[in-house]
Amino acid sequence: MIVYGKRVVEYIIQKHGDIVKELLIAKKLDKKELNRLKKFKINFIDNKTAQKISRNGNHQGYFAKIDFTPQEWEISGKKIVVLDGVTDMGNIGAITRTSYALGIDLLIITGIKDLKWPQIIRMSAGAALDMKIISYQNILELINILKTKGYTLIGADMNGECKVKAEKSALILGNEGEGIKKKVKEKLDKILTIDMKNEFDSLNVSVAAGILIDRITNEC
Repeated sequence: MIVYGKRVVEYIIQKHGDIVKELLIAKKLDKKELNRLKKFKINFIDNKTAQKISRNGNHQGYFAKIDFTPQEWEISGKKIVVLDGVTDMGNIGAITRTSYALGIDLLIITGIKDLKWPQIIRMSAGAALDMKIISYQNILELINILKTKGYTLIGADMNGECKVKAEKSALILGNEGEGIKKKVKEKLDKILTIDMKNEFDSLNVSVAAGILIDRITNEC
């Protein structure tokens, strides 16, 4: 697996150096930088190759070949985020980053057969390597499991509460276009509302996630 971008590669080098198999560098490094990276195998590549690998993405000259295999995690912890049909890997990566930063115990992604891990790792700035993430296909089956385990199911909609306190909670976020499915909404225990100050009723799902995750994790 190859991930690219200076920030994510720096994160991997600092926190997960053991999974780095090779660094691919498409820029000139000074002696200080070369010395800092001397414990890693480095292969210098030209910009044409770099653009091909990144598919013209913003690679900043940094690539890392990593040995990463997603783990199977149990459904546990006090705070869980569930993404129901969120398909944009950029949004998933951003929510992963926020979830890890704000102390979410588990991120469950439903409705996607094949997660594009290199994109999620890159868009999460590396947080996906530390965040517990699992994929689950059937959202209604998952909801039954969460209820059995004693989770308070929380979703976002109009006319809800400003904040919800629960010892064990699962925040469910719907996809970018339709939001939470009707069958899912019917099974929610609590509704959270983001109060808009102007006549504008739409937020990007990753932005809404950040606001709502803060609501369920922080006491202040």
